[in-house]
Amino acid sequence: MDNKILCTICARGGSKGVKNKNIKKLGGKPLIAHTIEQAQESLLFEHVVVSTNSDEITQVAKEYGAEVFFKRDEKLSSDTAGKLDVIKDAFVKSEEYYGEKFDVLIDLDATAPLRKTKDIIDALEQFLQNDNDNLITATPSRKSPYFNLVELDEDNKVFLSKELKSNILRRQDSPECFDMNASIYIWKRESILNKNNLFLEKTGLYIMDEKTAYDIDSEIDFKVVEFLMGLK
Repeated sequence: MDNKILCTICARGGSKGVKNKNIKKLGGKPLIAHTIEQAQESLLFEHVVVSTNSDEITQVAKEYGAEVFFKRDEKLSSDTAGKLDVIKDAFVKSEEYYGEKFDVLIDLDATAPLRKTKDIIDALEQFLQNDNDNLITATPSRKSPYFNLVELDEDNKVFLSKELKSNILRRQDSPECFDMNASIYIWKRESILNKNNLFLEKTGLYIMDEKTAYDIDSEIDFKVVEFLMGLK
């Protein structure tokens, strides 16, 4: 593969849902270690860069072979900071630090420890084959905005989030929908540097199964993932 590909993993300290989430032990190792090892096992990257504002996460990431050469600015470490800005910041800093331009950026979410290394490789292959501007990952949605997702208007009247021209009586008859899972993001260099929107003219969608895409955001999620890790 001729493309120079950078891997970033963004993991800030100060998680509200789970204390020290990114370094909390899961299956005998810190949560972030699972993603670092998947990146390494893919053999796609010369550099696996972690963006963090935490000294503790920095130490753990380096122990597992990731590179941490900068500390994330506090303005990009708040609860309101957008992830796209954080990823772009890591990409720009990496090009400056290594003194080279990367053709492709792959960002892996540290809270998706069940993703398969094959998902990373296959998502990249799909991205390149389709000449996408960027690529996001998702799973088939359990709920459909055309069938069983509802909203309330200012008068508390209930209405479907999205309506079709004709009524449908079964969820299976509604348009196929997907839940974004943020497990894998891929960008062309010009897209990550020059676009400020996730949905571009040629955004690709890579479909993952529900288990491998499971995202950890709470203590219950940790228990669920521990259970899933034990399944054969």
